[in-house]
Amino acid sequence: MRSRSIAPLAAAVLLASVTLAGCSGDDGVGEVPVTPARTASDGVSRTSGATASPAPRSADPPALDVEVVAKGFEHGWDVGFLPDGRALVTERPGRISIVSGLREGATRTTVTADLDDVFVSGEGGLMGMVVHPDFATSRLFTTCQTHQEDGQPKDVRLVTWKLSADGTSAEKVRDLLTGLPISTGRHSGCRPTIAPAAVNDSGEDELFVGTGDVAQGDLPQNRTSLGGKVLRLDLDTGFPLTDNPFISSQNERERYVYSYGHRNIQGVAVQPGTGAIYTAEHGPSNNDEVNLIRAGGNYGWDPSQKGMVDGYDESVPMTDLELYPDAVPAVWQSGERTQAICGAAFLEGEQWGALDGALVITALKGSKLLVLTLAEDGSVEEVAVPEETDGPFGRLRAARLGPDGALYVTTTNGDDDQLLRITPRA
Repeated sequence: MRSRSIAPLAAAVLLASVTLAGCSGDDGVGEVPVTPARTASDGVSRTSGATASPAPRSADPPALDVEVVAKGFEHGWDVGFLPDGRALVTERPGRISIVSGLREGATRTTVTADLDDVFVSGEGGLMGMVVHPDFATSRLFTTCQTHQEDGQPKDVRLVTWKLSADGTSAEKVRDLLTGLPISTGRHSGCRPTIAPAAVNDSGEDELFVGTGDVAQGDLPQNRTSLGGKVLRLDLDTGFPLTDNPFISSQNERERYVYSYGHRNIQGVAVQPGTGAIYTAEHGPSNNDEVNLIRAGGNYGWDPSQKGMVDGYDESVPMTDLELYPDAVPAVWQSGERTQAICGAAFLEGEQWGALDGALVITALKGSKLLVLTLAEDGSVEEVAVPEETDGPFGRLRAARLGPDGALYVTTTNGDDDQLLRITPRA
């Protein structure tokens, strides 16, 4: 993997000096005002900031192989893996596809499902998805989708489906959770991720859901709204988990809130072994964030400035430590530009070599993968851009680790989008 190292960063540093490409339309990595630490023999340039040095690596990261598993998607939003080796892909315009396999040359087929109530506008539509851990017997999966009634947007909701035995159709089982706010479609993103029982204290599979603030200034800090939050709930019942930080609240919606003060969460990833929750979050014109989520934590986004500002003031800091001194700082920020970071997944397995345990983030406007090396305390030590995924596939959205240990990524260019399989080169 020939890569460009962006910056090794400490958790407490806000990283304003780091510049990345993103919303400005520049697809390359911007100028990085740091001093080169070393240049590896394979041409991988690594840089070191003034506040920290990269942790030693036992080996240089491996080169990557990228194969196109299947084509013909339209804004592939998420991917879920089935026990028989097939996969489901949600597509934003309101379509579920089933993919015949996980290797190059697989075919996609549209799953017949009643999705007429999906409100497709702007960033809204059929979005995130999880396949239930007991799918082999239940055949259940759950989607996030924007919902309309009588042609008007109603809310964002979690919907549980049952896939037919032959995989050709899906039937709606229940609305798992309703009432997530909606607007014209802006910041309507909804990303669910399962924290398996093996890595959490409850002993049960837990569903974490990252939500957007729908561009309404007063919602991120309002714990009675489900927008601009990380939610935590039971995947089977849809109820908030009994040890949620605000479970004693008189307000039913507040009981779901695990963290708040978020702008527009696009990715949620669970760290293997620790169960730590990381999110990828869009900034306005600067400072995309990667956050390490704390139960009950306030992440400091407030476009209303505690109600002092009308509307949606996007000039405020992503993490406003002046208004909220106890807000949780991001473990990484993009700096002066955004990448429009999106899906998030951890790499796991010896086959990944030096990348084993790294957090991978997709970028929409940046059209690349970002590979974050984490320290034991959860801080980000280094961010690298693999050359093999830097630009050639356009906008990248979903990132999920497959059952075979490969990384699966969707493109979202809107025209003949692809499902990609990424593996370390042998």
